[in-house]
Amino acid sequence: MKLLLASASVAEIAWAVDHGLADGLVPSPAQLSEQRPGTDGRELLAELARSVALPVHASVASVDPSDMYRDGRELARLADNVVVQVPLVDDAVVAIRRLAGEGARVAATLVFSAAQALLAAKAGASVVTVPVDQLDALGQDSMTVLAQIRAMFDRGNVECDLVAGFPRGAAAFTACAAAGADAVIVDLETVRSLLVHPLTDRGIDAFLRELTSRAKPRITPI
Repeated sequence: MKLLLASASVAEIAWAVDHGLADGLVPSPAQLSEQRPGTDGRELLAELARSVALPVHASVASVDPSDMYRDGRELARLADNVVVQVPLVDDAVVAIRRLAGEGARVAATLVFSAAQALLAAKAGASVVTVPVDQLDALGQDSMTVLAQIRAMFDRGNVECDLVAGFPRGAAAFTACAAAGADAVIVDLETVRSLLVHPLTDRGIDAFLRELTSRAKPRITPI
């Protein structure tokens, strides 16, 4: 399962890439704006896309189908590794179909059901993103949704990646992998937390105590 880092911070991205823990970037408009206040973030998007050999997801800034299409075309032209994010509103399939028909890689976002995922893929989306944190917050079973989409895509030989958005904690992260997600979107704080376990810390403490308690070998004079 791939890791898509939700960040626009050059320092965070560099850390994740150096540690081999980033297979793509998903910077939000708010994160881009925070890094470059007073701009639309596209300059930074272009810089990020040029600086890493990874997919960089970029969101359109409209929900009107014509505007989504125009915005998506501009984003796709920033770099070959840009993936255009389109929210799956009623008429989004029109923009998705046009963009995909022109060779753009499109990620349908805000997908909350298997039916939505199938329609997005049928329109030409190469990625569907399910925000599992939002489903869980409403008391819905996000893992069942992921498993349904995975089974449906596999059964129909649908060439579309299934991405789980923002699993909270190690248990949810693992559940996404078990449900068949191709990738997860996580921030750096979550990535770091996944590396930590109290039993690992306890084991390291015991290991260090054992090392320090060993008697140093005595050197016999010649």
